[in-house]
Amino acid sequence: MEGLVIAPDSREAKNANGGARPPRVLVTGADGYIGSVLSPLLSERGFDVTGLDTGFYRSAWLYNDGRERPRVVTRDTRKLRSKDLKGFDAVVHLAELSNDPLCAFDEDLTIGINHIGSVAVAEAAKAAGVPRFVYASSCSVYGVGRNEILTEESDPNPQTAYARCKVAVERDVSAMADDSFCPTFLRFATAFGASPRMRFDIVVNNLAGMAWTTRRITMTSDGTPWRPLCHVQDIASAILHTLEAPREAVYNEILNVGDDRNNYQVRDLSETVADVFATFNIEYGENGGDNRSYNVAFAKIRKHLPGFECRWDVERGARQLRAIFERTAMDRATFEAPPYTRLRALEHLTKTGQVNDRLFWRNHDLS
Repeated sequence: MEGLVIAPDSREAKNANGGARPPRVLVTGADGYIGSVLSPLLSERGFDVTGLDTGFYRSAWLYNDGRERPRVVTRDTRKLRSKDLKGFDAVVHLAELSNDPLCAFDEDLTIGINHIGSVAVAEAAKAAGVPRFVYASSCSVYGVGRNEILTEESDPNPQTAYARCKVAVERDVSAMADDSFCPTFLRFATAFGASPRMRFDIVVNNLAGMAWTTRRITMTSDGTPWRPLCHVQDIASAILHTLEAPREAVYNEILNVGDDRNNYQVRDLSETVADVFATFNIEYGENGGDNRSYNVAFAKIRKHLPGFECRWDVERGARQLRAIFERTAMDRATFEAPPYTRLRALEHLTKTGQVNDRLFWRNHDLS
């Protein structure tokens, strides 16, 4: 089937006979923290969504939001081929090893999945005639700030395997852009907020969980580093607006995803969370070996996606998290359980022999 074109106004695509149909979108990592928010949003907006996920974190289901979700195919992205992507109008690629501690788990494996594997997904999409490819990059590519406000034109300064892979994918997939293939690279600020498939290994969610379950906040840094933040619902909204945008607005573009108002020092984050949770016992540490600090500008995304805006700040997100914790009567055992922390989850799967040393599921015949 030939690659089909998304019509941004009607959100319909043309089939081979000229008839209208909903545009088909494949979301990799659909059962993850962002994917569990994104997939129902796209479905509600009229997209025909198929999810794909290897299933490492499915047990991290903290609450039910009552939204209908599309079908999800259980498959590792490293096993995707171009024939699997025929007929899709867009691929949203979220599925990678996520965050720096997890990627430090095995740097060679990180490169194989996050760099080589992600480029292979883009190559398969292009070979299948998929016209749009949206890649989940990260503001972590900026690494150590240079006493300046960082824009998409600033030179990346990645400090970790995770960030280096993001830069490499942007470079390699950008070179694939042509009249038939439109990639867009969304550099997400650090995510926060409630998702049914929850994560507690990202800063605001971790601070909130700590405040709720221990009545104190213990920091590993002195609180001075800068981080840009973006709520998971706003991240999903940015992806939606990218898919709906005219091709010329997003063709081979890098866009920082966030809001200038949501650049925070970590100390401010901890104090905001402490206020919401009425927890005033905050302990700060030293920066140790983590010298990442970056203050990011977000003017470009407002220019290219004028309908997009961030609706959440940290205080509102912290109040949302508190409401979820109250509803689910979340306890410390849940907060510290492996499924909600990516590194612990994979360590558990590896230790119990459920996955091999390359993070492929083992076949276990229990009949």
